[in-house]
Parts: sequence; structure tokens; C-alpha cells
Amino acid sequence: MGPRVLIVEDEEPLMLLLRYNLEAEGYEVDSVSRGDEAEIRLREQVPDIVLLDWMLPGLSGIELCRRIRARSEIERLPIIMLTARGEEGDRIRGLATGADDYIVKPFSVPELLARVRALLRRAKPTHIATLLRAGDIELDRETHRVRRSGQELHLGPTEFRLLEFLMQSPGRVFSREHLLNAVWGHDVYIDERTVDVHVGRLRKAINLPRRPDPIRTVRGAGYSFDETFAREEQALDA
Repeated sequence: MGPRVLIVEDEEPLMLLLRYNLEAEGYEVDSVSRGDEAEIRLREQVPDIVLLDWMLPGLSGIELCRRIRARSEIERLPIIMLTARGEEGDRIRGLATGADDYIVKPFSVPELLARVRALLRRAKPTHIATLLRAGDIELDRETHRVRRSGQELHLGPTEFRLLEFLMQSPGRVFSREHLLNAVWGHDVYIDERTVDVHVGRLRKAINLPRRPDPIRTVRGAGYSFDETFAREEQALDA
């Protein structure tokens, strides 16, 4: 499961070009053509990075950028502004509004991909790392293998994606709806209790005797990968 990219672009040929190249690089891509649609999509599912056109129907890219920065839960969301407006004053305005980077059309696709990688490397290093580690758990994205205390664990594909998603944001509590959208996809219509079933399977697969459970249940809220898990592991081994 690669980093998630939301493209907000009303020029369909450019949107399709970006989608094709990002998917070829292993990213999961969603796209909308209107600023107001993007605002709704961001409430349904938060991507890892947004490619945002300046001039959009419904709501301008500048205004959407401003609204993203005003929402505490997504205020740090990486944003690259895409625009034909190349004047210095426009670049300054875009960056001052909250864009992390600014690229002028027409642009080189390899350059854009390099900027996406660089921004994710700074903002969300765990989203591009091949190996995720926490305590004695190691998840290898390339080989799709998970080990705990050196012992290989056998996870189904859904349990693997669920663990990967939770390990990317230790301590953050995700609702069942959020996990459904992130792991199964927002176009899949299944009961939220399905999450409970797969969390149960994940726990059964990764929990070894006398080792702490890294999955925390937050009653009435959802699940998280416990940020204190690694410290508990160290205390047990001391």
C-alpha cells in the first residue's frame, strides 16, 4: 500500500497523465476536478499529499489550501500547488497561503515526482520507508513479510494492510469508518463491524505469549497502534 495522493485538477488530460505516472510509481491515487468536491473528499479520507491546482471550479485552490491549514486534524497535510501563474507575486501568495511547494505549468513529470518524493520524505518518512519497525515488530513492504522477535508471522493481505496503516501513525486513533476507507477503499460498501473482525485476526496473528498487545482499542472511538508499545517491550526485556 503506497502513499495516497489526491489530485485536484480540472484539466482532464493533465489529471490522467499525473494519475498514470503516480500509479506507475506505486502511489495510490484519487482525483477530483472541483475544489468543493476536494473539500468533501478530504473529510471522507485524508491522503498523504495533495496536488492542488490554483484555478478550480467550485472553490479555488488558494481558498482550499487556506481551509486545509485552518483544520487542526489536517493542518500539516503536504500540499504542492500546480498552476500556470508563474509570477513571483503569485508564487509568494501560494506559499504564504500554506502550500509546501509550488510548480508552474507546463512542468516536467519526473521533476514533479521528485518533488512529491522529497516532500513526503520530509513530512512523512514512514510513508516511503521500505521497513516499518516498532518494538520487536518489523513490517517489510517489499516482501510483504512481518516478523516479531525474529519470528515470521502469517498475516492475510487485509491484516497486512491494516497493520501497515496503523504503524504509519502510532498513537493516532482511527475510527472504523476511517479504517474502512483507508484499508478497503471508500468505494467498498461493507459493515463497519468488519473492521472488528480483522482487528481480531490481526491481534491473533501478531500477539505472542507474554508480549504486549500493540493494538489499542479506544472505546467509542476506534483503534490505534499504541505509541507506548516500544517502551513496554523494553521494560519487559530489561
